[in-house]
Amino acid sequence: MGFREINSKMIEATVAPGQRLFSQRGAMLAYKGEVGFTPNLRGGQGGVMSMIGRRVANEDTPLMTVEGNGTVLFGHGGHHIQVINLAGDTLYVEADRLLAFEGTLEQGTVFLGAQGGVMGMVRGQVSGQGLFTTSLKGHGAVAVMAHGGVIELPITPQRPVRVDPQAYVAHHGDVRNKLSTALGWRDMVGRGSGEAFQLELSGSGAVYVQASEEKL
Repeated sequence: MGFREINSKMIEATVAPGQRLFSQRGAMLAYKGEVGFTPNLRGGQGGVMSMIGRRVANEDTPLMTVEGNGTVLFGHGGHHIQVINLAGDTLYVEADRLLAFEGTLEQGTVFLGAQGGVMGMVRGQVSGQGLFTTSLKGHGAVAVMAHGGVIELPITPQRPVRVDPQAYVAHHGDVRNKLSTALGWRDMVGRGSGEAFQLELSGSGAVYVQASEEKL
């Protein structure tokens, strides 16, 4: 199926019999043909555990399952949309930035603290970002949202990338994440982004960064 970019804020998806898409609730702008939209309480292919992760992350709104025969236009809040095509690898994306993805992808929920330790937890509690990130694995297309556009930055073993946590959108590859701070613990109180925190991504892969720190 795949997604066709109409402009920077709208994509078109083709829905065929026997295939399905998952989208964020409220993302459908228009559609043609015999297409149905139903709430997906199981959280995509991730099942119950994926849904538990979403609820712990205060994401009570279920995904929508999109099935039928036709085309659908997706967009949300006038945000910039970036289409990422996966060829067997895994994409990690902030759940609130996930617009739509193909049903061929396996969805999971990743606790950021698993890689970043205590500092990974600090990221969620102090910076305002979620503790949980959605993982999508396999072959298929993913559409993510961002403020003001997205740039893809390569990550190499010789050149890690440091990102403001609130500018982070997604990453893929053999990458580890670690949150560090340039300030002392007393100075961190009340500060959620900018120079106070840096999300360091090291290894081999790429990270997608939005042009604004504004939350969706």
